[in-house]
Amino acid sequence: MTSVLALPGARRHHGADRPEPSPGRGRRRRLLAGCVATATLAAAGCLAAPPALAAPAHPASAPGAARTFAGWDGSWSTGPVQPGTSGLSAKGFNDQTLREVVRPTLGGEQLRIRLSNVFGRAPLTIDDAAVGVRDTGASVVPGTQRPVRFHNRRRVTVPAGEEIWSDPVPLRVTAGRDLAVSLFAHGATGPVTWHPTALTTSYYSASGDGDLTRRTGGAGFGSTTTSWYVLDGVDVRTPRRSGAVVAFGDSITDGSNSTLDAGHTWPLDLARRLHADPRGRGLSVLNEGIAGNRVLNDAGTAGVSAQERFGRDALAQTGVRDVIFLEGINDIGHDQGADGGPLTAAELIDGITAVVDAAHRHGLRIIGGTLTPIGGSGYDSPHAEELRQEVNDWIRSSGVFDDVVDFDAAVRDPDDPTRFLPEYDSGDHLHPGDAGYQAMADAIDLDLLDG
Repeated sequence: MTSVLALPGARRHHGADRPEPSPGRGRRRRLLAGCVATATLAAAGCLAAPPALAAPAHPASAPGAARTFAGWDGSWSTGPVQPGTSGLSAKGFNDQTLREVVRPTLGGEQLRIRLSNVFGRAPLTIDDAAVGVRDTGASVVPGTQRPVRFHNRRRVTVPAGEEIWSDPVPLRVTAGRDLAVSLFAHGATGPVTWHPTALTTSYYSASGDGDLTRRTGGAGFGSTTTSWYVLDGVDVRTPRRSGAVVAFGDSITDGSNSTLDAGHTWPLDLARRLHADPRGRGLSVLNEGIAGNRVLNDAGTAGVSAQERFGRDALAQTGVRDVIFLEGINDIGHDQGADGGPLTAAELIDGITAVVDAAHRHGLRIIGGTLTPIGGSGYDSPHAEELRQEVNDWIRSSGVFDDVVDFDAAVRDPDDPTRFLPEYDSGDHLHPGDAGYQAMADAIDLDLLDG
């Protein structure tokens, strides 16, 4: 298995701020004193699990502990994947401005953005960038548009296989209030890193229209997309101690089949519950779901395997304290083990256990979500249902996870437990609809989260 340290996205560069040590939290810490997340030490036996599950090393990071930045927490993120074979991700952008709409889940007094070229095949140059509070469509609330700088420069080049943070931007961010992030590329970018299933409308200009990043109105942004490109993270600086919950999974975490632009994924539903909680937990929710993703195998534009991406997409998120893990249904549906042969429950359980062990080594609590129903879907078969039930029994009873959220029980039909309750079914019998995603979020006991 390839180490995540050798994968695109292993290295992150930072603007004005640098990471500072942060103690890992959780009831089941299993930190390895003196170990840092490097392939060399992993090969020497310092790490007790495959190096693919190690977090990328950051400057001044605490050995083996969860990484964070003093005063910074992740507010929004998405899982990057490799460019497709057609469409915008394959073609890229050329003398165009991209205005991407994202919904922060934690407020703050400043923000910074993360640009990703982790699956790029060449250096990526962004010539200008701006961020503001989104008004309607592609327009920005007047007076909120701010330039974004990288090491105090407008232009930044992100090497292939890497990511970069911007300098801090003085803009008040409100949880649940959309931001519009504008990126301008003067030259042809070539294929770009992206996230296909944004379920949010973003906008871009025609090739040759030049730099529209400072424009607050929507004129010129004549094309729309429901994917995100290059942008894969927004951090906020908070005046008090906060933290992030990473929702890690596949299309059911990504929010497939939820209503476009409605924000009815279960991670966003959970974020609204946390924000409304009178105890003021101060937690964000970062959605690291990728439609089609699998635990054991890479799947093209469905992303590298959960085992491969867990270091970058979960352990390295700013301020992460807890992970909610919901994945394995695509492995079952494709009936494919790591060696390409038929899948066994034991093999899938071993793969999930390796992820849990990696979270614990980095001082994080990890909560297991049971796999939701597949009855009547394209994945449905007696063998697949047997695997699902066996894995769910293990999630509920093994004690490997710190806690369990029984998503299966929350959405299944009590008269036919292999299927979704009809009002929770999006119609394909594999993904919940808006009401089903809300039921999943409601099933999470907020006291499980490390607020």
